[in-house]
Amino acid sequence: MDLKNKTIIVTGGASGLGEACVRKFHQLGGNLIIADLQTENGNKLALELGERVCFSQTNVCDESSVQKTVDVAWNKFNSLHGVINCAGIGTPGKLVDKELNPLDFSQFKKVIEINLSGTLNVTRLAVASMVKKGLKEAAENGVIINTASVAAFDGQIGQIAYAASKGGIVGMCLPLARELSRYGIRVMTIAPGIFETPMLAGLPQKARESLGMQVPFPPRLGRPSEYAQLAQHIFENEMLNGEVIRLDGAIRMAPK
Repeated sequence: MDLKNKTIIVTGGASGLGEACVRKFHQLGGNLIIADLQTENGNKLALELGERVCFSQTNVCDESSVQKTVDVAWNKFNSLHGVINCAGIGTPGKLVDKELNPLDFSQFKKVIEINLSGTLNVTRLAVASMVKKGLKEAAENGVIINTASVAAFDGQIGQIAYAASKGGIVGMCLPLARELSRYGIRVMTIAPGIFETPMLAGLPQKARESLGMQVPFPPRLGRPSEYAQLAQHIFENEMLNGEVIRLDGAIRMAPK
């Protein structure tokens, strides 16, 4: 898919991996909808990039909020060609803590709701609108990229909720791709390793360097721009469909 004049919704687009995608796809001539709860960052990014970018405050778990963002795409650009789902949280929690208290069930449900249910919520509403607006027969009409994590495969102690949510994203990739093939819409999933994102921003510099050294090669944290580079290739390579790509420098996470 040639990205020029293509309209893409990027959830979590105000920071981290999502922001990198917004910047990259804007450079390639795309129309971008920054879908995020971070109003200040989202508006600032949209103002910086200017034409062909707009911010829409979005709660991925709320149907009306997501539908409003989908409508913004059609009202502003009269098109929608894809979604990159980067919104998510990584709240840690053990099944039983040091005081022998069980995992806070509401905390578990919140991670699942945002990471997994939120991803599907955005995908279903975006795709439904694309299909209703009419698609070209025997043509590539759209691309969906969902974000999992290496935690889906190598979940660490304390990552029960996070690993479960990302495992769900991995699990729904192929059935989504199979179903949407009739509409000419491809579905891919990226499973990043340890990346320089807001989730890691609060760690001391030495801690971040230590994490980076765990990566076989290159021995450093991943850069959001490298995620965006892969997202670009997925959009441009029509044969990529129904697969999960680990973007992790060959890391395999230890138990803790």
